[in-house]
Amino acid sequence: MISLGCAKNLVDSEIMLGHLMRDGMTITNAPEDADVLIVNTCSFIDTAQEESVDTILESSELREAKRRGQGLIVAGCLTQRYRKELPTLLPEVDVFMGIDQVEHVTDLVRQAHGHRARKLGGADSGKPEDAQQPEDSLNTTPILDVTGRPVYIPDYTTPRFRLTPDHFAYLKIAEGCNHPCSFCIIPRMRGSHRSRQPDDIIREAEIMVRNGVKEINLISQDSTYYGMDLREGHRPNIAAPNQFRAASDALPEDASTLSSLLRSLNAIPGDFWIRILYTHPAHWTDELIETIAECQKIARYVDIPLQHIHPTMLERMRRETSRAYIEGLLRRIRNGIPGIAIRTTFIVGFPGETQGCFESLLDFIRTVRFERLGVFGYSHEDGTRAAAMAHQIPDALREARKAEAMEVQLEVAREHAAAQHGKSMRVLVEGPADAERIQEANIHSWEHGLMRAGSGSFEPDSETNAAWMVARGQADAPDIDGRIYIQGSLEAHQFHDVCITGSADYDLVAAPLVKNPVAGSL
Repeated sequence: MISLGCAKNLVDSEIMLGHLMRDGMTITNAPEDADVLIVNTCSFIDTAQEESVDTILESSELREAKRRGQGLIVAGCLTQRYRKELPTLLPEVDVFMGIDQVEHVTDLVRQAHGHRARKLGGADSGKPEDAQQPEDSLNTTPILDVTGRPVYIPDYTTPRFRLTPDHFAYLKIAEGCNHPCSFCIIPRMRGSHRSRQPDDIIREAEIMVRNGVKEINLISQDSTYYGMDLREGHRPNIAAPNQFRAASDALPEDASTLSSLLRSLNAIPGDFWIRILYTHPAHWTDELIETIAECQKIARYVDIPLQHIHPTMLERMRRETSRAYIEGLLRRIRNGIPGIAIRTTFIVGFPGETQGCFESLLDFIRTVRFERLGVFGYSHEDGTRAAAMAHQIPDALREARKAEAMEVQLEVAREHAAAQHGKSMRVLVEGPADAERIQEANIHSWEHGLMRAGSGSFEPDSETNAAWMVARGQADAPDIDGRIYIQGSLEAHQFHDVCITGSADYDLVAAPLVKNPVAGSL
């Protein structure tokens, strides 16, 4: 299994692996040993789509060189988006499967293996010398099993083989999206918003905690919309803040909302963090702010993509928020949740973005001083409203604006990091700070934009042979934000108290806080 793209896609991969293992299949880490290889694709923006296609073609080439009988399955968002075109464009693939088909993966694996054998004229051992006919001598059309608009959503009984380390996990609370953003193709690929039942989510979270998970990351396309579709007589067109506020106010007291879900999760016994990812600015309520402030297990971290701040851009992007609303929301969040770290993303180079619009965004970044920030260059996506807009921005200008915005944020990030010097902090230790982990810290995320360009990321001094550990604080989501490097040896996958002693752009340096054996104090 090669899993590309976002955490939501990763959960789909985990579900597929869970079903395969339940049904008696063996998973291998060596592609050349596999009877069938699955590529779970991303099609979020152009670069992610290119990576998906490149991975499919590279997998096909590896198969030709080492295991011609290997079946090749392509799953995920690329197949949802281009289900009609892909069988012709990628004849190398044996099976295309959609999001609704993840629970049928075992049958599709068997079909892929048989399909490949038929294309090779009956050879099924997988060895090159067993192939009796050239592949192109048979015209076997790839199998396509993709529904047009997905409706699938897992539950706590769904088989799942987690691909994350033991100490953190992703918990999908909903799927799909109802927002009309002009640049985004996600609703067409993932379907309409659909929430899981709260009791079902709680049961899965309880299992995670019993299994040693220290950080539960709640994910969906729009976590702040959670539960609104569970109400009686639900209508999906409540995207704007005033509509959402009215719908929220009309809910009965026992209605399921993100706030009620968070309070239930917070009540689960155990020592763990709850992190909320993917919130939409239009759907924040005062109740949600109060809930985060009052629940001690919820990480003081907000992931709230704003995309732009100039009124013209917000309107063209169909973001349903205004600058005044956004500024007011950020004030409410910071005033209501002491110590909160706010993460956001912005899109630069959107059609019609003038230099004045861009400068207003830079001024906003300097003024608001986000603790975490990523930048996308606008991605031209066929099938979206933005793709047909006038005044498209040249690629070179788009890239230049992205780099300039990240330079502005780099200065903000350095000042934020420097302000942590001397503070004590509770962190979740990932493991030893080996070369692989340090390399992974140079983060580029399709979901969260360019994160760390120009960063002088921390590198432990190899000449001293001192032990270093890598950890994350509440302000650092996995695979997205910065790291904390600790000089010393600490137990991995556990919480520890440290003192911040230095910083390197986006990363912090720390030392363990050791209790006084006599006084028992730090």
